[in-house]
This record gives sequence, C-alpha cells and structure tokens, in this order.
Amino acid sequence: MKVSDLMHTDVRAVRSDATLAGVVEALADAHISGVPVVDRHGKLLGVVSTTDILQAQAERLEGGENWEDQLVEDVMTRPALTIPADADIREAAQRMLYAEVHRLFIEKNDALAGVISQTDIVRALATHQVAG
Repeated sequence: MKVSDLMHTDVRAVRSDATLAGVVEALADAHISGVPVVDRHGKLLGVVSTTDILQAQAERLEGGENWEDQLVEDVMTRPALTIPADADIREAAQRMLYAEVHRLFIEKNDALAGVISQTDIVRALATHQVAG
C-alpha cells in the first residue's frame, strides 16, 4: 500500500505569522495534534504541534510573558518531514518511528499536498487494509 492510499489531502495549515492562540483553536476544532506551517504561496515551512505549544507556554509562563500572542514562526519545528506520495506505508511508518514524529507531509510542485499520520497507518492495520 502506498502513502497516497492513506494520506489526507484536505490539510488544514497555518501561516508562520499566525499566533499560538489561533493555532490552539485550530488544533482543538480539528481534533489534531499538529498542523503544517506554510508561507503565503502554500510552500511548506515547518510544523507546529501541541508539544511545541506546551514548550512555548512553559517558557513564557516562567518569564511572566503572554504565550498566546507568540508567533508560530518562533516555535515551529523546521523542517517538516516529508515523504513522497508513492512511497510504501511501511517506509512512512519507519520514518515516523525513527524521527519520533506523528505525521509526515507530502509535497507536490513545492506546495503542501497531503499528510499521513501514525493514526492513519494504525487504522489501516486495524481494519485489515494492510497486511500485518
């Protein structure tokens, strides 16, 4: 099975100049733990996850500063890890495990085209879409 068989193409993304408060809302609304960060042309710049937000919150609270107004570009992880759409999902799973990430992004023509997560792979295994 290929990454393209499981990837989501309706990817919610945020711009690097968004605030963390806005990202927290987007994550909560979509029930996801991370979101890609793109520039105004849709080019993938990085990813911001709940881990990044919690770390920023902890650092700001120590300094008595407001974390909600902090910009995504200040806390996002760069670069976001990618995988080709035609890669095997086993390769995707290995990359996620070795890099200790929960998702990989797919680019097409230098723009964000999709995402595949650990949950997508586990769901495919659980529903026998993929041989164990």
